[in-house]
Amino acid sequence: MPDDNESLDEEENEDEASQEDVPHLPHWRTPRNANITNYPEWQASLLKSDDIKSPYEYFKMIFSEDILEVVVEQSNFYAIQCNINKPLNLTTKELEQFIGTAVYMSLFGLPGTRMFWNKATRVSQVADTMALNRWEFIKKSLHFNNNEVRQGENVDPLHKIRPLVTHLTSKLQTIPMGEKLAVDEQMVPFKGRNRLKQYLPAKPKKWGYKILVLAGSDGVPHNFEIYTGRVVQPPELPDVGASGNVVLRLAQPIPKHQKHKLFFDNWFTSVPLILTLAQQGIHCAGTVRGNRLPGVSMMCDAELKRTGRGSFDQKTAMVGDTTLHAVKWYDNRSVSLLSDYIGAHPVTDVDRWDGKQKKVIRVPCPAVVREYNKNMGGVDLLDSLIALYRTKIRSKKWYHRLMFHFIDMTTVTAWLLYKRDCSSTGMSKEEQIRLYTFKSYTGESLCKSGKNLEHKRGRPSSTIAGEYKEKRKRGPATPIPVPDVRLDATAHWMVMDEKKGRCKVPGCKGPPKAKCQKCDVHLCFTSTSNCFLRFHAE
Repeated sequence: MPDDNESLDEEENEDEASQEDVPHLPHWRTPRNANITNYPEWQASLLKSDDIKSPYEYFKMIFSEDILEVVVEQSNFYAIQCNINKPLNLTTKELEQFIGTAVYMSLFGLPGTRMFWNKATRVSQVADTMALNRWEFIKKSLHFNNNEVRQGENVDPLHKIRPLVTHLTSKLQTIPMGEKLAVDEQMVPFKGRNRLKQYLPAKPKKWGYKILVLAGSDGVPHNFEIYTGRVVQPPELPDVGASGNVVLRLAQPIPKHQKHKLFFDNWFTSVPLILTLAQQGIHCAGTVRGNRLPGVSMMCDAELKRTGRGSFDQKTAMVGDTTLHAVKWYDNRSVSLLSDYIGAHPVTDVDRWDGKQKKVIRVPCPAVVREYNKNMGGVDLLDSLIALYRTKIRSKKWYHRLMFHFIDMTTVTAWLLYKRDCSSTGMSKEEQIRLYTFKSYTGESLCKSGKNLEHKRGRPSSTIAGEYKEKRKRGPATPIPVPDVRLDATAHWMVMDEKKGRCKVPGCKGPPKAKCQKCDVHLCFTSTSNCFLRFHAE
């Protein structure tokens, strides 16, 4: 359960839900009997998947080709801006290879990137994909937006990474949502110099960028917003205070009037926020601070403590068609919760450790507490999965830290969607791919799928096309496939022919039986002559 003493930012330290913000103060009363509310049934369902895609396909569903083209265009332009004599000439396939090496680096976790190419600590999955100098040049030139189009005074703090943020949020919002959702903070570890850096002492990683995330109870993110300070609320959304406005912005993709359940902690919860979401058909529950419950009188902590561990006090109020339930529960200390669809009843028992008796005891637990604890951890689950294999590539550019975080988040989201599809098809957990294996498959596909891995050093040697052109000058020659077919690195399967044939690589006199099924030409494939590889690479 979140800490009630969680820190506040300076701009949002005022009480957003003061009594002046509430036009009509709720009239709170103590229910005379056990108020067992009718649990609102969800009006939708998740579609079941008929097939399970590959890890690469799940990844490309979110990190799709259109954002790769934007990054390639802006990176090439930025490299020319830096030095017109050193163009980057980046392609989407090479960018995929760069991302694939970053995924591999998160799995191996070496402290420095150059160690992946060093002889003593070399990792072939990375070093064989791309040369070190080329990898560092791509990282140095990586860019997402044109610096020359920045506005005068109204500069977007996230201008450098805005296209990537816009693309990812639009993709995440299209993912089907479950019934239970949560809004919480996420920290991207970062200790460099940047005005967006935040300090949250209650978090495991105290320094970094703060991201506010809307995620399902299964950890799948559906929307996010990078904290940049005070934000002007869009005119189409009501103003319910600085922290409540964050929830309203993040909750825009949630389908209205389908009785989704949304959970958040005491930094967000207020009566105006609950009432606003209730008008949209979204039910809420969250921990709440005492000064955000106008007009309510709850039992003090000392009285609850005397009553015993597990004691609680409940108040209800009607505001229009919405019934508010405020519950104060005492366990090791007191915590207050506010909801518009569930109260204290039915009360169940939970296991707690008693330090005095040195044993596990049964403690009464209100229904709203049980519901909150069960469904609030979606963002924390996402955080823990990202932290297992986090990309720790150092960079002097502040926005690179966010980019690598988004690659990690995309990979984890792809894995969670894979697990969702596996569950819908009835696959057992033992048969499902673990996260480490899923990331390794994704990295391998990004590095190798549809790519030519041959590194050419120095002055290029004579190519197959050039040698074939010279051969035709000397006399008739059997035609070979055009370069677009011969070099597309797709479906070139080696098969064995019944009869031998002349190898079609100019200068080779071997009579192999091996031939390419797609090109329909004989090619040597021996320990001393690999004409098959050369024919499809030069």
